[in-house]
Amino acid sequence: MNNKGEKEGHAWSEWFDFNHSIITTTANLDKPGVFKVHASMKILYIGGGVNIQQSLLESLSDPCISKAKRFSYLVTENAEHVRDQLLKEYRESHGGSLPTCMDN
Repeated sequence: MNNKGEKEGHAWSEWFDFNHSIITTTANLDKPGVFKVHASMKILYIGGGVNIQQSLLESLSDPCISKAKRFSYLVTENAEHVRDQLLKEYRESHGGSLPTCMDN
């Protein structure tokens, strides 16, 4: 995916285990940005906001998203725009479908 956040000098993080302990101890999560969560290499959710850490912690309580095993994030001031672009690209490559936990 062509991520505009990379043009700002940021890059996607490595994949981390999706659990409370990792989310609360990972650096840079108190900043604005976007994140992706997956289980079995299938993206379940693409989210973001003004505080990545808070958004991830809230996601842990969602019955669908909490099934995720790993997450990756991108720090960017343009979180909403980057998230919208990621969702557009996801839909284009998945026959118009959204990630599992977003397909209501």
